[in-house]
Amino acid sequence: VFTNRHDQLAAAGHSVDPGRWREIFDGVMARVAGRFARVEPRRRARAFVLGLLSDLPRKNCWTIAEHAGDPSPDGMQDLLSRAVWEAGDVRDDIRAMAVEHLGCEDAMLVVDETGDVKKGVHAVGVQRQYTGTAGRIENAQVGVYFTYTTKTGHTLIDRELYLPASWTEDPQRCAGAGIPEDTTFATKTELAERMIVRALDGGVPAGWVAGDEVYGASSALRGELEDRGVGFVLAVACDHRVRAGTEPERADHLAARLPKRSWQRLSAGRGAKGHRFYDWAWITIHDTDSDTDGRRCLLIRCNRRTGELAFYRCFSPRRVPLATLVRVAGR
Repeated sequence: VFTNRHDQLAAAGHSVDPGRWREIFDGVMARVAGRFARVEPRRRARAFVLGLLSDLPRKNCWTIAEHAGDPSPDGMQDLLSRAVWEAGDVRDDIRAMAVEHLGCEDAMLVVDETGDVKKGVHAVGVQRQYTGTAGRIENAQVGVYFTYTTKTGHTLIDRELYLPASWTEDPQRCAGAGIPEDTTFATKTELAERMIVRALDGGVPAGWVAGDEVYGASSALRGELEDRGVGFVLAVACDHRVRAGTEPERADHLAARLPKRSWQRLSAGRGAKGHRFYDWAWITIHDTDSDTDGRRCLLIRCNRRTGELAFYRCFSPRRVPLATLVRVAGR
């Protein structure tokens, strides 16, 4: 429950009517209420979400419990670690609500991972690994997240925790952390593919998938999307090899041979300082390993000031203009 008008404004945003926001919030929580078998975790979940949406400077079970008026964090910790509720079904409910409000055939699915730096060794999936949060190798958990985005707005609709082999190859450690016995190692791209399949099989309308180099390098992920007729713009490294002629070549070598007339100045969308203009070019890819019809190309972005290049492997089930691929890459 909001304790005062300040909390209402902080959670809702100062440009939104707090009463209207509260009505919408109650409607959202009502949609997922049935996933909690008992009234206690249902109420606790509501208070927990309000704590996450508040302007608390630090958000953990201690501060959120205090915000909710609880004498200790025990109830919030119980909700996250011991209470019985259907997390997968809540995810599906949130996804359905996102589609109701944002859904369109030209929507995009964006996959990316992020890390949470941890001090100890007992949090599930924690180990020393690279995380963009810190910009270096740190003791951290890494999750792969899935966003649904349209012109209207965007929201997270799925997530998978990355479990390193140091965990999945240690049954005793997994059992102690409550990880199901049948859990096996999965790469980040396999986790991404799992979420993409779950969304598409669940009826989520989407025309495009976008992601960084981790996902662009996966031929299995690209193949799954092509088989389903879903377009993609996936970043790849400069040494990624594609077949533009008779033999595969590095992306940067192909870019170096492009004549000046191949480049077009296009906006990748608005940023904090206005439109983000780059020079763009594309090269048709001849993929002899695929039987799927469609258009394949290597998209190249050049920073007009520094000359730095970025590369994307692209597929569309039908012919689209360069500006469409640029829009997907930019978003």
